[in-house]
Amino acid sequence: MSPAQWISRGASLWRPGLDAKTSSGKGAEPRPSPAAAAEAPASRSTRERLQATWRRGEEALSPRVLRRTLTQLQAIVDPRASEVEGARRAKAFALHYAQAGAEERRDAWLLMSEQFGPDPKKIQAAREQFEAAQGSAEEGAAEIRLRRALASPRTRLLQRFAAFPEGMRFLVDLRAELLPHLKGDKRLLALDGELETLFSTWFDVAFLELRRLSWDSPASLIEKLIKYEAVHDIRSWADLKNRLDSDRRCYGFFHPKLEGEPLIFVEVALTDAISDSITPLLDETAAAADLRKATTAIFYSISNCQPGLRGVSFGDALIKRVVETLKEEFPRLKTFATLSPIPGLRGWLGKQVPAEKLAAWDQPLELGPKAPERRELLAWAARYLGKELRDGKPVDPVARFHLGNGARVERLNWAADPSAKGLKQSFGLMVNYLYDPKRLDKNRAQLAQGEIPVASAISELYR
Repeated sequence: MSPAQWISRGASLWRPGLDAKTSSGKGAEPRPSPAAAAEAPASRSTRERLQATWRRGEEALSPRVLRRTLTQLQAIVDPRASEVEGARRAKAFALHYAQAGAEERRDAWLLMSEQFGPDPKKIQAAREQFEAAQGSAEEGAAEIRLRRALASPRTRLLQRFAAFPEGMRFLVDLRAELLPHLKGDKRLLALDGELETLFSTWFDVAFLELRRLSWDSPASLIEKLIKYEAVHDIRSWADLKNRLDSDRRCYGFFHPKLEGEPLIFVEVALTDAISDSITPLLDETAAAADLRKATTAIFYSISNCQPGLRGVSFGDALIKRVVETLKEEFPRLKTFATLSPIPGLRGWLGKQVPAEKLAAWDQPLELGPKAPERRELLAWAARYLGKELRDGKPVDPVARFHLGNGARVERLNWAADPSAKGLKQSFGLMVNYLYDPKRLDKNRAQLAQGEIPVASAISELYR
């Protein structure tokens, strides 16, 4: 039997339905009695299941099919298989994976996570040699041996999946499907950690291409802007065209292995001042701004497009590259700032103030400039953005992103987002983060010392 026939025959058993013999009864695997099933533990490791006879509880693959699936995965990393053959076997597995149900896929993740780890004995021996070699001429060689011992077969497995043309897409989608399960099943953490580490290398900004997206871009790419926009929903083609008008710019990062798929994109408005409301920026009927007067670039929407690349940082590099690109095209630009939502504000306030206080802020658009409720809400919001840290990082996720990139909290804007989403998240408040190229490193250093960089207009609110 050829390797291709063997892989095809093995994978045919690994799909919804699992085993035709089981469903027909003839030649079926023994099934546990109801009493035995009731006494079964909630979950067994793949090691226990591979040595078992019966499937228990909610386990998707029977022990026999699980063993066959493991054999297929092992064949992908078989050192006797060439790179080409390994990639071909990985593609065959991926094709059958695509037809499998959610529980069958979960079993595949468990196998990858639990059965392809590094050898503990080799790690222990290498660590002892490394410790013994400290300060000697053998220290460098011992470090290399320790690094090699720590490398897992799982790395090689994932590399072979990435080798066939659609393999990177397969791995990114696999992780996107895997992520929601991590909290409930710690056994999957090893696979997730390996994927994140590899993605951080494979999607390093050195390998990414910055592209401008415009109304003349391919329709398939324009549609992805609508699909992935995560800050301000694109309501229509007219809305999208407005965001791609002459006084706007949209840029995205692309990777050669995910052709036609943006990894992250940013929408920019070119203006003559820092914007204090999202409404005019999203006004489809407004005339385009005069670019000859533009002095300010407003980043009003940044959207990550690939959930499977969570934890891989693109935003810092994207903003820096866009700033440099804009400065080349528009030398008059002097100010680079955001108009950002405050998604965590209402939830945080719900833990800080009584319910009647929240109720007093529930109609913020009706509060006048001198209303005490308005001043109080602004003070709380300023404190939230300028003081609140968790594990040394800003509590608000958007603040964490921009402040981590070296921006500072510049200004709070009342009724800046009167949409239902904006009112629900932050009572309509939005914030400007200022990116001063000369102070990015200083601001990051200040944040690292536990102090959030803020403008005086913010600090005066919570004093």
